[in-house]
Formats: sequence, C-alpha cells, structure tokens
Amino acid sequence: MTTGEGSLASQGTGRGNRRPAGQPGRQDWSSWPHYDAAAPGFRGYWYPVTWASHITGEPLPFTLCGEKITLIRDGGTAYALHNRCPHRGVPLSEGNQQFPGTVSCPYHGWTFDLPTGKLAAVITDGPGCRLVGKVEVKTYPVEERLGMVWVYMPVADEDPPPIDEQLPEELVSNGFVMGGRIEPRGGNWRFACENGFDEGHAKYLHRTALWRLFKAMPTWNITRIVPQGRWIFRVQDEVHWEADFPGVGRWSNKRWWKQQPPKETFNLGNTGKADTVDPVIEAQEFPGFASLAMPGMLRIAYPNFIHYEFYVPVDADSHRYVGVMVNFTEGWETLGFYAKYLGAIRWLFHGQFSGQDAWMVDVTDAPPEKLYRPDISLTAWRNLSEEEYAKKLAAVGADAPNPPRNSPDKKGA
Repeated sequence: MTTGEGSLASQGTGRGNRRPAGQPGRQDWSSWPHYDAAAPGFRGYWYPVTWASHITGEPLPFTLCGEKITLIRDGGTAYALHNRCPHRGVPLSEGNQQFPGTVSCPYHGWTFDLPTGKLAAVITDGPGCRLVGKVEVKTYPVEERLGMVWVYMPVADEDPPPIDEQLPEELVSNGFVMGGRIEPRGGNWRFACENGFDEGHAKYLHRTALWRLFKAMPTWNITRIVPQGRWIFRVQDEVHWEADFPGVGRWSNKRWWKQQPPKETFNLGNTGKADTVDPVIEAQEFPGFASLAMPGMLRIAYPNFIHYEFYVPVDADSHRYVGVMVNFTEGWETLGFYAKYLGAIRWLFHGQFSGQDAWMVDVTDAPPEKLYRPDISLTAWRNLSEEEYAKKLAAVGADAPNPPRNSPDKKGA
C-alpha cells in the first residue's frame, strides 16, 4: 500500500488526473474504481444499524447500502428481512406479528418465517395456499454487539465472517463501559469517513468547539500514514501551534484562557501529551491516535478513553452516524463515566463538536477536488479500501464491485 508522497494523490497517472486546461486538480475518482463505485457502501461487511433496545416485536424500517430492510425481534432474537412483500410490494415494516416467529404483511396477510424468509401462510387464501414454501423474501445475517444490532450485507450470498473479526480488537478482549449516539445525517458515507480521518480539518473547523474551549488545537502538523495490520494510522512527527504566513500575517490557535500546549510531539489525543495513560490503551501500542479500517471504522485514541465512529451507508446521499465513547473500566467506576457522559460529553462531543463535522459532510461536493499535502490521509484511506475490497471480491468470486441486485425477493416454481 502506498502511503507516502508517491501516493496516487501526487502521481501524474491514471484517468483521474486527465482534465481540461484551466481545471486544476482531480476531476474524478477513477484511480480508485471500487471506491468510486461504493457510493451506496461496500458490501461484504457488518454494519451497526440501531440500538438493540430499539428493536422489538414491532418491525422497523431501515435502508442499508441502498437496500430497504426491516428489523424485528422475536423470542429475544433480532431478525432482518428485505422490506418488501413480494405480492404487491408493500413494506413488511408496516405489518406485525400474527403468529410467533413470523411477520405478516398488513395488506393481505402474507406471512413470512423470520429465520428463513419463506412464506409460511397466506391468511386471506386459507390454509391450502399453494404458494406456501415456494415464495420467500431475502434475509440478512444479524448479530448484536456493543449494545447495537449489526446487519451483514453480502456481496454474493456468501456466509458472513465472524463479526468479532471486524470489531476493534481491544473491544473484543477487554471489559469496558460505553456511551454513544446514533443519528441519520446528510451526505455520502465516504465524505463522513474521509472527514473523520482527515488530518487538516480538526485544527481549524473545531477550534471553536466547546469541547476544546480550554485547550488549544495545533495550527499545522507534519504527519505520515503508517499501516499496521488492517488499520492505517496517522502519526504526528511535528506539531506546530502557531505560524507566520508570508505576506499575510501570524496565525495562532493559542488564547490566554486556554491551557498552554506542550512543546513535545505527542500521538495520543489531539491537544497534548498526558501524564498517565489507561493501561488497556497503553497496551495496544498505537503508533498514532487516529486510525481507520474497512469498511469505514474510525478510532481516535485519547489517554483515558477511545472514541469510535462508524459511517453506515444508507444511500448515495445519506448515512447513519454511529459515535461511541469507550472507557475501559468496570464495576462502580462505571457510574462516574455515565454521569460524565450524560452530563457533558454527549452534548459537547457527540453533539456540538460532531455537529460541526455533520455540517461539512452535508455540504461537501467532490470530485472534482484539488488535494493538498495533508490529504495524504484521504489518499491512504482510498488506497487501503481499494486494495482490501479487491481482495474481498476475489475471495467470493465476484467480478465487479457492488453488483446490482434487482430484487431480493425469491420465487420458486
């Protein structure tokens, strides 16, 4: 994987660099064909859809990777089905449960088995309906982790990999307490993911955030991207808090009421070096505080907690933002975390601070784009996604990214 200055962002190769005279920058993303085609999301991954507590015996509608699904719980287990009755196209999420282990369409009572999606009964056609067992709706694998319901979107009807292989490793092997926020947002999921890992924006966009009211943000950095396992990390080699810009003037993020920033370079958190680090976080030996993995999973490591963001594709124009903050503590100490999270962090960090990101993602319009030096974080991510998704397609024998799926309803003879 190319992550240095010789990356695709700076090389004069590929159709993405061909442009009419007078139009600077990259005109399209054809250098990353899989990424370019992934506007509705990468298939072949688990995605968190909503909080587990929100899924009950009443079906709810969602859209994931451009497909309409419905989630429902029966006997303590959550199920996901394609949200369309094959009879007349009525959403199954408008229906309810007439029999245990099933969901019934509200229009004519077509009733489907939750585990298999097979037609189990047609109430308005009587017990002898000849379509029973011959018609089915698509079902999707479901797991519950981190207090959320996760749905797997297959590439080619393959069996899903274990969900724990996709989660951040430290969340699988350690106890923790967590607070989070899930909300629908405008803008393509790729813009949200690139914003999260973007090296340059936080110093300027978030300088007015209340979350950083008393701590200065750097003005500019020298950063490199380091691959480690399935993650790429942003590593800070230099951190500069102010600078003189020739012909313009001096600019600084320092203010008299803000804590004085450290002189040394740091790679946990984004405002300075901590005196102590949580032992679980320290044991991970992260080379940098910001890391990203497929299919769009961001990890921001602070000295005493880790913030995660999952960018869940809805369609080409919208996504679901899933932000969770994790503290590796258990027992009575969790009460202190909940008090702090509900009392301040939820509305300061997952509210106003993250809301600034939501604003930018919603108004981003790229390509065309003219990249600059800090955008190595973006091109490294695109390179990673291109390489990893090519491997996934090869593993399942798929010929093209995100193959079209005309109708997930299946009918037998």
